[in-house]
Amino acid sequence: MYDSTEDTKQHIRRVQELVSRCCAELTTISVVHDASKLSETEKHVFDQFTPKLKESTYGSDEYKGFLEAMKPALEHHYARNRHHPEHFDSGVCGMDLFDLIEMYCDWKAASERHENGSFANSIQHNAVRFGIGLQLTSIFENTRKNLDW
Repeated sequence: MYDSTEDTKQHIRRVQELVSRCCAELTTISVVHDASKLSETEKHVFDQFTPKLKESTYGSDEYKGFLEAMKPALEHHYARNRHHPEHFDSGVCGMDLFDLIEMYCDWKAASERHENGSFANSIQHNAVRFGIGLQLTSIFENTRKNLDW
């Protein structure tokens, strides 16, 4: 009679290896996140606008005006940071799972920079802004609740 114990243990070990590989990729991503903001092309713009963005309401006309004023630096930033949908001609559809995770964590951290920030509202706003469908938006929201964010 067949005993599945060894096959199951082998499968568990393989999944552990693959999850560890994903964790290593995420660690690498976290180390280089937004490094271009410290470049000569971007830093002076972020120095000027980060305090203004912090005091504005995310998604407001004022906020959008600041982004427009930052456009050259933001274009440089998006071109060098694939966790932004603007990096890809196809937006979110061009991203991989690691890009999505970094983007998600970036949204969370960015929501914390606004005095009236709300990560839940940010998810909903960005779903509309980037044309993210219900399925992925639900996954983002389920993850937010699971992490108690």
